[in-house]
Amino acid sequence: MSMDCTIVLGAGGTGGHIFPAEALAEELNSHGYRVVLITDKRGREYKGILGSLERYTIRAGTFGRGFTGKISAVTDIAVGIFQARRLLKKIKPDVVVGFGGYPSFPTVYAASGMGIPTVIHEQNSVLGRANRLLTKRTTKIATTFPDTRFIDEPYKSKTVLTGNPVRAAIRALHAIPYPELSHDGNIHILVTGGSQGAAIFSQIVPAAIAALPGTLRSRIRVDQQCRPEDLETTRIAYAQMNISADVSAFFTDIPARLASAHLVIARAGASTIAELTAAGRPSILVPLPTSMDNHQYYNANSLEESGGGWMTPQEGFTAAALSSRIEAFLSLPESLTRAASAARKAGRVNAASDLAVLALHIAAQSKLKREKAL
Repeated sequence: MSMDCTIVLGAGGTGGHIFPAEALAEELNSHGYRVVLITDKRGREYKGILGSLERYTIRAGTFGRGFTGKISAVTDIAVGIFQARRLLKKIKPDVVVGFGGYPSFPTVYAASGMGIPTVIHEQNSVLGRANRLLTKRTTKIATTFPDTRFIDEPYKSKTVLTGNPVRAAIRALHAIPYPELSHDGNIHILVTGGSQGAAIFSQIVPAAIAALPGTLRSRIRVDQQCRPEDLETTRIAYAQMNISADVSAFFTDIPARLASAHLVIARAGASTIAELTAAGRPSILVPLPTSMDNHQYYNANSLEESGGGWMTPQEGFTAAALSSRIEAFLSLPESLTRAASAARKAGRVNAASDLAVLALHIAAQSKLKREKAL
């Protein structure tokens, strides 16, 4: 495929959809391809690679509650499809890649109706609702997990396992060994809860560490992401225990912190799983109970089955249970080392390039077919 290929990315909404789009854009940009982003109004806030792309915004709706909410969503999506068709006629892409969520739906739907090859990428172990509506129309379905739920049998033949793209700074961690953890050495625990932090981690993690025997507690160092309203109480809790703790609402250097982490405590979002496995870091995952179709449970379950981490349902995530588990890790550090190795084996560090190759391949096939038809 020549460098004059144009790839449109349809993405918007949460970080789970944005991060893989950003990683793919980074990969395509590095090879000189033209990458265009079609997003919703939230896309105006994107920084970094996505912020530097040629980009356009369209209407996109989510189905709210009640009859009025549904009518409003259908209207927004219909307008979004019309706007996307108009943009695609102007951009003339060779392929469109959608990353799920309602902001990508109008773009992929419009492209498929115009005969433009399309790829939908599913980050989670459960096919998202917007992507489900597109399985019949799309050219290829790229998945993160080997067994993705809710892909109907007729469409499994066009499913390709690529993994979930992560940015280059995270991919680089794959080559960095798991930090040495001895029977009497310090342990670095990284706690994240998504872009907004997780209130339950601010309640449970300090209490769990406080319940440890003093000799074990003194070996712990914590980096913890909190909601802004939880920052002060969390800092005070660690200070009272004389624990070395860096507590912040947002970390700009997650790759560096992940590189030095012996254990990560986190939610089970798709991007979190992808980063943990790319880096090869063991984790305790607490799925968000309200995640759509319980997809975080299935994400976490997949990693646990690989041996790369441990899943704890939120109702079982107590200070006593976490304290016991941390004490076991400190007594038997080999369990963390084995989990780190398993997590690394489960990672698909080349996901960005694999997804790029897939998109460019179907674009080339479509172009060849058009040329033969002339």
